[in-house]
Amino acid sequence: MAAFLARAAGQVPPESTQQALGYPSLFILVVLGSLVPVVPTGALVSTAAVVAFHQTAWFSLLLVFAVGALAAFLGDVGLYWLGQRGVRSRGGSRWLAALRERAAPDRLEQAQEKLNRHGAAVLVLSRLVPAGRIPVMLACLLGEMPLRTFVRGDVPACVAWAGAYGLIGILGGSLFPEPWQGVVAAVVLTLLISAAPTVWRRLRHGAAAAEPAEAPHPK
Repeated sequence: MAAFLARAAGQVPPESTQQALGYPSLFILVVLGSLVPVVPTGALVSTAAVVAFHQTAWFSLLLVFAVGALAAFLGDVGLYWLGQRGVRSRGGSRWLAALRERAAPDRLEQAQEKLNRHGAAVLVLSRLVPAGRIPVMLACLLGEMPLRTFVRGDVPACVAWAGAYGLIGILGGSLFPEPWQGVVAAVVLTLLISAAPTVWRRLRHGAAAAEPAEAPHPK
């Protein structure tokens, strides 16, 4: 029986197996990562792009881009719809509370200012800036932006996001001969990009706290 299964597995091209399992997995993980902002969805798209870069099928990269963009869009719309229910409810909701917890007050204030200035176009930038999606989405919710308006702004945002992280994967795949090497490089790069805003804020706040108070000038 073991020999039979081994022969049967050998008859399936590895690339076809990767495609059959990889695209649905990418779709599900990116949707879940958009709904529950814990999974690094950018790293998932970059990793899939590295694997697709080393495949012979020319359309593999296009599929990664399309699946990533569609999954991110559906996750965003689902989270926004759930957040709208919380805004309309007197007691709120756990989804709205989770968004509030993940949006620092200063980032939320900046997002509200940009939203007032640029409207739904700010959604594109929020998807490209690390840790920018949640504050802008919360600002849209608190500003009572209609779902239809949010959808119009989120479509180009998800397309740009999938393209950006797909390019990171292509870069990792082109620099290293082995797919696993490109995957490691892409994951490390995307995690560094994601962590950069948090590190910068901590360094800035630490520097501000370390500055001594100015002594009053003698009259």
